[in-house]
Amino acid sequence: MSRVRLGAIGAGWWATSNHFPIFQAREDVELVGVCGLGDDVFAVRDRFGFGMATHDIDELLDAGLDAVVITTPHDLHYPAAVAALDRGLHVLCEKPMTLHAGQAWDLARRAETAGVHLLVPYGWNYKPFTVAAKRLLDEGAIGEIQYALCHMASPTRGLFGGDPTHMLERWESATAPQQSTWASPAHGGGYAHGQVTHSSALLFWLTGLRARTVAGRTAHAGSAVDLFDAAVVRFDNGALASLSGAATLADGDPYQVDIRLFGSDGVLMIDVERERVRLSRYDGGHEELVIPPGEGEYECLVPPARFIDLITGAHTDNNSTADVAARSVELIEALLRSSADDGREVRIHD
Repeated sequence: MSRVRLGAIGAGWWATSNHFPIFQAREDVELVGVCGLGDDVFAVRDRFGFGMATHDIDELLDAGLDAVVITTPHDLHYPAAVAALDRGLHVLCEKPMTLHAGQAWDLARRAETAGVHLLVPYGWNYKPFTVAAKRLLDEGAIGEIQYALCHMASPTRGLFGGDPTHMLERWESATAPQQSTWASPAHGGGYAHGQVTHSSALLFWLTGLRARTVAGRTAHAGSAVDLFDAAVVRFDNGALASLSGAATLADGDPYQVDIRLFGSDGVLMIDVERERVRLSRYDGGHEELVIPPGEGEYECLVPPARFIDLITGAHTDNNSTADVAARSVELIEALLRSSADDGREVRIHD
């Protein structure tokens, strides 16, 4: 395949500030068409060089595409992805892949049946230091995981509270995030779906674990959606975890993602804020990775590029598959369900 014929479903803040410039700059991508609501979609077409613009998803999907990128509001990811996968198209679907576990696992099955790539762009899953950390885990550096800590905090109070000023400054975008996407509970707004999706997907990709039960609580602090999340998780292998999230770092502070894994043979710490990966084995062995300054900062440049490379065969590693994304979705859905039921432990799957 000389050029990937790409279509876009969704043309808002994140697509225009991150994904579209990456695809536009690649010589192996042809931007066939973009689908969105309102007249802004025609300006997006002209700005990025799409061949067509439409309000009709079917018109776009029937335009001879190889792949699509889906950046609609969270609750619209599933029907758009189903329509694309059922046509045999490769799919890059923004996180959270869906809001419900059944839908997430259905997309994973559809992608496998169609024999296509489905990638959810979790930026930290592609950092060299997290790739190196996963290699250590795959080599058995800490043995069987028995306990995990998974914490995330970010300067996103405004995003979830309806004031996107900081996000516009950080990502240099002329298009504001839609409040209905990020700050509306009806459409999957809130910190769990918006941010804990990142830390949990990183945890699941690193470890291969799957949550079996969760008991969780959320707090809104005056917001319409959750700004704080806390949960106790039990995994299939019997391991225990504490998971937490907070939206209220000061604007400009570095994101916190802190994952600490305690195994039968040692401990592995992954800290993106301080840019540390440290292995301590019970037999006395120690290893600390050398990480270039700034590598822990969040960006999402590799996943869109990797999506194209998977399609062309230039790369074979998908670090954020539908399976990883589905494990995150089912955990977050169960956490929110548990919180709504006064923190009762919820069984995720049999």
